[in-house]
Amino acid sequence: MMHILVIGGSSGIGRDTVERGLEKGHVMRAFSRHASGMDREHPNLEKMDGDATDPADLDRALEGIDAVIVALGIKESVAMIWKKVTLFSEATEALLPAMERAGVRRLLVVTGFGAGDSFERVSGLERIPFKLILGEPYKDKDRQEALVKASTTDWTIVRPTILTNGPRRPGYKVLTAPEQWRNGIISRKNVADFLIGEAEAGAHLHGEVVLAR
Repeated sequence: MMHILVIGGSSGIGRDTVERGLEKGHVMRAFSRHASGMDREHPNLEKMDGDATDPADLDRALEGIDAVIVALGIKESVAMIWKKVTLFSEATEALLPAMERAGVRRLLVVTGFGAGDSFERVSGLERIPFKLILGEPYKDKDRQEALVKASTTDWTIVRPTILTNGPRRPGYKVLTAPEQWRNGIISRKNVADFLIGEAEAGAHLHGEVVLAR
């Protein structure tokens, strides 16, 4: 049994990751601004309100933790086209020294296909709408990934392709080599399944994976 912190654990991939961890018998700490409002109750679920960019909140969240999963998201809006996004990099800048203070080394960070080195695998037809609509969020995910790679943590970068609300199903692809990386679809529940399995096994330490069905 592990004690796992999920930053952004009250919604989306984060919430599904908390649920998958509970199913597998782990103690899950869901950390977000509104974690206390989650309607899920479980003896192994800890709900903790906090700001992912606040060092004091992160110090509190990291107490007794074996592994950290960062599954932050932002609300989609038209303003994403022009408004600078900084949440991903600012939260990571605060988290890395907090992990060092707490002596926690294992870190899994969810970004997305098209972030970092994987942008080279985005097709020509996809690049214009990708940059137009997701340009600002993904610029910050690029900054986030660079911080993670430069850290001394035992990190894994996880890049899901297009997300769906489908069920967890076996047989999804974990693409590890850059020449394999491609776009596709993946359910949030399958991403959650991978995150918990990777936290347990550490099969992709200092690796970058793309998830697709």
